[in-house]
Amino acid sequence: MRRRDFITLLGGAAALPLAARAQQTPEVPRIGFVYAGSKAAAALRIEAILSGLRVSGYAAPAQVEIVARTAEGDPAQIAPLVAEVIAKNVNVFIVNGPAVLHAAHLATRTIPIVALDLETDPVASGVAASLARPGGNVTGFTLVESSIVGKWLELLKEIAPRVKRVAFLFQPATAPYAQYYLDVFKAAAPSLGIAAITAPVNKTSEIEPVIAEQARDQNGGLILMPDTFLLVHRAEITSLAGRYALPAVYPYSNYTKVGGLVSYGYDLVDNYRRAANLAGHETERAARPASRQSPVDLQSQNREGAGPHGAADIASERRRGDRMIAAMQRREFTGH
Repeated sequence: MRRRDFITLLGGAAALPLAARAQQTPEVPRIGFVYAGSKAAAALRIEAILSGLRVSGYAAPAQVEIVARTAEGDPAQIAPLVAEVIAKNVNVFIVNGPAVLHAAHLATRTIPIVALDLETDPVASGVAASLARPGGNVTGFTLVESSIVGKWLELLKEIAPRVKRVAFLFQPATAPYAQYYLDVFKAAAPSLGIAAITAPVNKTSEIEPVIAEQARDQNGGLILMPDTFLLVHRAEITSLAGRYALPAVYPYSNYTKVGGLVSYGYDLVDNYRRAANLAGHETERAARPASRQSPVDLQSQNREGAGPHGAADIASERRRGDRMIAAMQRREFTGH
């Protein structure tokens, strides 16, 4: 199946052509899903959505069709893909990240949107009037907690005490919220004796020069912004960090699974299960719960056999355990 083809799943069964499926089960609700990353990563998230529907009680996965497309890390593809999914008359739209959310919000003000806008404040970005009463057609989760940047710097200092220069890597097109993190980064770094270096990259060929520059002496380090572009290219980034012996802290465990040194962040896939709960509300046209706060699980993980990253012994990080529950709040905002 080509990148721009639909991925149609019906309870995990083999997909049929959309027209045939519509003829057989005209009343089956459709959940639209556009993912900015790769098809392989999208498949894991679709499984999480189906799992969330299964346990939520709002909709049976065997009775829900998921119409999904992936942009494969190309920001220019997001808006056209959103338009194509909407054209298939989906009942509810699940989106992840500011780029997809804003494309969906511009494309429709009538189809309910369940947003995992984990990087920005939905009120400040204009998609919600307030968290308690957002209005419009958007509901979902937001993670508005800038102190996590300080945690990344602290972890980097712990695993590599000699670090004095840290680059913050991000792609401007897929991280339009970058300034939100950069402000905290620049404010927190001096207290740890760290020089803060802003490191935007626009294409993959610009990643290695940043890593090479940071590795020129033994005082360099790297942290990564939550960013779909970087996530898509995680294997290349972690490989380069290893080759240049550059200590780095990553925002998701996806990076440590492909060789990254240590990560600290929330569970990406679990958020899709939570999103499916809200999507189930929408497909059943049920009243949704009031705005509430609930804890986010933040996970700290290091890869097995850390290897020659030039980092200090990470035994103390291991002793703290692979899982941390931080004093942070995920805010759920509900529309209508």
